[in-house]
Amino acid sequence: MLLCCTAVLLLLTTSCKDFLPKDREEVGFDSRFTQTLYQPVLGRTTVYSDNFFKGSTSYPATFKIINPRRFNGSPAPELKDTFPVLVWKEAYTGKEKSLAEIQEKRDTEYHALWEIRPHSGQFVMWSSALSSFMKTQPDSGYVFDVELNNSGGRRYFRGLKLRPYRERPYEPSPLDPITGQSSSVAVHPNVTVNMKGAKTGRYLGPYDIDVYFNRVGDGHSLTFIFLDTLYHPINPKKFNLTKWKTLIHGFDMKITDSSVSYQTAYPIPLTTRETKYTTANGKRAHVEFGYSRLGFGHVRVDASLLFDFKIFKKGDWEIVFAFTGDNPRFRDE
Repeated sequence: MLLCCTAVLLLLTTSCKDFLPKDREEVGFDSRFTQTLYQPVLGRTTVYSDNFFKGSTSYPATFKIINPRRFNGSPAPELKDTFPVLVWKEAYTGKEKSLAEIQEKRDTEYHALWEIRPHSGQFVMWSSALSSFMKTQPDSGYVFDVELNNSGGRRYFRGLKLRPYRERPYEPSPLDPITGQSSSVAVHPNVTVNMKGAKTGRYLGPYDIDVYFNRVGDGHSLTFIFLDTLYHPINPKKFNLTKWKTLIHGFDMKITDSSVSYQTAYPIPLTTRETKYTTANGKRAHVEFGYSRLGFGHVRVDASLLFDFKIFKKGDWEIVFAFTGDNPRFRDE
C-alpha cells in the first residue's frame, strides 16, 4: 500500500511540473543605452563598453544597428558597406619575438565601420574609418537606431547619434580634432630628470625639448632621432643608460651615430594590454632615454627623459627630439 501511494505521489508531482509556468524571456522597459552620443576619433579602433544598462532584459539577446543615416536624413552607405579591418585571432602577449609572429596572430576580416557587437551592445568604430569619406565634426554626423530582441519580444532605441572627430595619427598630438590643423607641430616629453644644460648649467625641463612625429614612408618602422640646438644629430649612444634592445616592442634594431630604428607592428601599442613596453594602464608606449656622468665631487649623476605616446597609422615613422634652448651636458664635470 505504501509503495502504491508513493508511486501515485510521484506521478502527480511529475504531472504538475508539466503545467507550471515556464520562465519567459523579456525585453525590459527599464533597459537603456547610458550613452546616446558617440564621438570617436577616426583612424583608430574605439570600443564603447558598459554603455548599455540591461535592466530586466533577459539574455541572451541580440542587438542590431538599423536605419543608419546622415543627420539630414539622407542615406549613409559608408555606414552600411563593409571594409577590411585587422582583428586578433590569437591574444597578443607582448612577448612575441618577431614581426612575423605578431602578424601571424592577426587576420583581415570585413566589417561595417560602425557596428554593434550583437550580444553585448558594445559599439565599435574600426580604424579603417577615415575622414576622406566619413562625415566629421563640425558636421552633425549621423543618426541611427538599434533593435534589441530575444524570444520574449523586441524593442527599438531610436535617434542615437554618431559625430566622429578627424583622425589624429599619433598622440600626444597638437592637431585640432575638428579642423585637423595646428599652430604648432611639436609636443614635449612627459618628464625630464637631472638633465643639465651644457652651456647654461641650468636643468632642462620638458618644454626645452620639442618632439616631432614625421611619417616618411609606407613601411612598418620606427626611428628615434635626437637633434641639438643647431639641428645637428646627437649620437644616440651618448644616452648610455638606455636599454635600446627592449625600448619598444620592435625588431631588427639598427643604431648609428645619428639614429636608432626598429621594425614594428602598428598601432603602437598594439593593444591596451600592459607590457614592459607600455605605461601601467597599457594605453601608451613608454620610452626612457637615460645617461650617466660624473658631477661635481665625482658624484654619479643619472639623467633621463621619459615620453609616452601612441601611433595609430601604419608607416615609417620618425620621432625626433630637438633640444631648443640648450643641449644636454653629457661630459663629466
